[in-house]
Amino acid sequence: MPDPGQILIKPSMKKRLRFAVVLLFFAAVPIAHAQLAIEIIGGAGKQFPIAVVPFANEGTLPQKLTEVISADLARSGQFKTVDTSGINPVPVEPEQINYPDIRGRNADAVVIGSVLPAQDGGVEVRFRLMDAVKQTQLAAASVTAAASQARATAHKIADMIYEAITGDKGVFSTRIAYIVKQGRRYQLQVADADGFGAQTVLASNEPIMSPSWSPDGNRLAYVSFESQRPIVVVQNLLAGTRKIVASFRGNNSAPAWSPDGSKLAVALSRDGGTQIFLIPSDGGTSAQRIATSTGIDTEPTFSADGKWIAFTSDRGGSPQIYRMPALGGDAQRLTFSGTYAVSPDWSPDGKSLTYLTRDNGFRVALLDLGSGQSMVLTESTLDERPRFAPNGKLILYATRDSGRGVLATVSVDGRYKTRLSTAAGDVREPTWGPLPKN
Repeated sequence: MPDPGQILIKPSMKKRLRFAVVLLFFAAVPIAHAQLAIEIIGGAGKQFPIAVVPFANEGTLPQKLTEVISADLARSGQFKTVDTSGINPVPVEPEQINYPDIRGRNADAVVIGSVLPAQDGGVEVRFRLMDAVKQTQLAAASVTAAASQARATAHKIADMIYEAITGDKGVFSTRIAYIVKQGRRYQLQVADADGFGAQTVLASNEPIMSPSWSPDGNRLAYVSFESQRPIVVVQNLLAGTRKIVASFRGNNSAPAWSPDGSKLAVALSRDGGTQIFLIPSDGGTSAQRIATSTGIDTEPTFSADGKWIAFTSDRGGSPQIYRMPALGGDAQRLTFSGTYAVSPDWSPDGKSLTYLTRDNGFRVALLDLGSGQSMVLTESTLDERPRFAPNGKLILYATRDSGRGVLATVSVDGRYKTRLSTAAGDVREPTWGPLPKN
């Protein structure tokens, strides 16, 4: 018999579900109105100038690779893409590059490439990243893929370029998850980091909240109200299954994965006040309480090394950010500026936290754990749920624009901002997925 905590969404079972849940697999066609559009709304400091020359034969693909690569690099805030129009002939090999022309366009690096037929109807994409000043090669690769995977291939190349120039991992091949609310309908959606390829993985007439990616990127934990009270569910995005992992008496909320994926930190009110517990990520009846206070403790987040949990608590009178050992122990208050600090998220390197502060509204802030200094990063007044990119260079959050919920990103120095919006519905509760394993 199947595990009683596991929900298999099959056509024959839909009528038996009291609260309708529709599950669309990743092979499904994206919902058109769910597509996120990206708009750059803030400038940046010094940016690296790079020329991305159109690849030979890329017009044979459904999507021009260099358009995606250029957009990825520009969206990171680290690069300035220079105009490559009029370059003739278009170089494919390094010896064909007219370096005086490239330097005359104020580019310090140049990307060239080509698209060739491959076996089984696929394509082989070759690219080179060249230092335009020293006229030396910085990176090169050959990627074989199906023509339909043009965008994914471009993201992979952009990641390699980003890492070669900055020394940091690129996040263009990652995914984000978020909630879209349209009227009384809630949708949990997953999209590429640039907003394309949006898929609805869960839809319900009851609220969905607090999505959280597993470390392997294959599962999402979230809070569902389909039983008319909050429970924590883990959904396997590959298998198309859902499993209730926390359905204790009272509220079950704020799931956060341990770095090894074996546990979830959750906020439970089963013993009275809301406190933080550890539960197995595959469900069960065990729950280990790791925080004890007379206040409300919630919104846990693990440090990348798994040693600490940061969380929100009003144990001192007003909501502030604290941290404690991941297996429980004495808590240390971390935020002291202002009278309100909530929704912490730990940076991948463990050196900082992002959170919401009340500063003429609700704004995204960054706390340096070494110095104890905080910096407000945004100027909007209704921000919510900031979450780090997996390379720690950008923060994804929700905000309001013209009375509607949208997603936005801000660089960790506050200098560069983008906005991701959809044509319909309020977008909220974002979270950024992990780096791909391959």
